[in-house]
Amino acid sequence: MTGKFATASVLSLLILTTMLGGIGFAQATPSGESPSSPASTPQQPVAQQPAAQQPASQQPTAQPSSSDQEASEEESSSSRRKAKPRDYKNWSYNVGAGANVDGGTTRTFVRGGGVVGTAGVARNGSKYLGLRADFIFANLPLRDSSLQLAQAGSASSYLFAFTLDPIINVSVTKTYGGYVLFGPGYYHRFGTLNSDTAVPGSSCNAFFDWWGACPTVSLPLSGSFVSSSQNHFGYNVGGGITRKMPSGVEIYAEYRLTHGSGNGTTTDVRPITVGVRW
Repeated sequence: MTGKFATASVLSLLILTTMLGGIGFAQATPSGESPSSPASTPQQPVAQQPAAQQPASQQPTAQPSSSDQEASEEESSSSRRKAKPRDYKNWSYNVGAGANVDGGTTRTFVRGGGVVGTAGVARNGSKYLGLRADFIFANLPLRDSSLQLAQAGSASSYLFAFTLDPIINVSVTKTYGGYVLFGPGYYHRFGTLNSDTAVPGSSCNAFFDWWGACPTVSLPLSGSFVSSSQNHFGYNVGGGITRKMPSGVEIYAEYRLTHGSGNGTTTDVRPITVGVRW
């Protein structure tokens, strides 16, 4: 009897404990949630799939605006203008040779026909206008009458000249043309009397005045009249005709008038030259 009662008491205690545990568990778990899902775990957002890009072949082509078209036309026209070749050279050069025709007082003491050589360079600003610098060498052979006045058996006389001239080119045809030039010049004349028999201290004559050896009324006692050197400043003017060859080189013929003065004397030379320029 006692054993049955003890067994029934134990079973009743187990049932009561089970019921109390179920009620407490139900109160601890919120409604609508699974006991296995912890409340503190945040839900992960669902990743959105990127929208499918439109194939490149189906994308609309951007049409150029009118301003872009105008800019392209201006650039193309500008490139065409730049591509046009120049009808002149920035720099041109010339060399020539010929003979001298004297003028002024120089003709009185120097015979014509002395050898002349020239060389020059020009900086061209356009087809028609430039600036040309020239070096001129001229032989000035003395006349026999000048040698008698100098009491010399022979003599040598030369001229070095430097000129700087604006030059104006004129095209007559595709083959022929011309030019004119004018500007200042520097002239250095020098010479030497050989086997001179003049006596220092004797009276001067017209030749020694032009020669530059008589600053006073008589020849220098030092004998320096044998050699002479004169520096003159003046002007020059001239012109020429040209013929263009198939190679592009031009043949020219030129005449120039040069005049210099200083210390009471003058130098006048008329070079006639033929040469080439390129």
